[in-house]
Amino acid sequence: MFDLIGAAIGGYLLGSIPFGLVLTRAAGLGDIRAIGSGNIGATNVLRTGRKGLALATLLLDGGKGAIAALLALFVLGPQAMLVAAFAAVLGHNFPVWLSFKGGKGVATTLGTLMACSWPAGVACCVTWLAIAGLFRISSLAALVALAASPLYAWYFAGPETAAMAAGLALLGIFRHKANILRLVRGEEPRIGNKKS
Repeated sequence: MFDLIGAAIGGYLLGSIPFGLVLTRAAGLGDIRAIGSGNIGATNVLRTGRKGLALATLLLDGGKGAIAALLALFVLGPQAMLVAAFAAVLGHNFPVWLSFKGGKGVATTLGTLMACSWPAGVACCVTWLAIAGLFRISSLAALVALAASPLYAWYFAGPETAAMAAGLALLGIFRHKANILRLVRGEEPRIGNKKS
């Protein structure tokens, strides 16, 4: 039990590092939360016009989830890995440093899936790319990839990883509730446009 609590705390703290905010401030672009959607993730960083910063944010946000999961696996075992993975996404979405107002957790979720079951993670990334390429709507791609992730996780890794993925999918879908309303109304902007 103490191992799992430690994994949760460590995963949360690692996941709560707001790389999008840190990178944009370091680049002299000010507070990313005052731009576009106000999100601290890679999609909103891309609205600054700095593709390199957006890519770095994407990799770091995904990487922190993967590192949290892998560290827990190597130090504490497979159950702790799943706990740390989930906690890392919670940390990204609700970081203590930003009054619990963070991102939507898509990149961090994909990173944790890559660490917990790389085939499931790759399948989710391919799903995101396919939907984004077809419809040019980042949030739609994220929602489809999130919804499919428990199925991929079940097939490639089994029920425990699938349960973790299902929890992250529900959390991610909840975080996209405003996007879902815009999608229903046909008002969700496409990649490269205003806020999404």
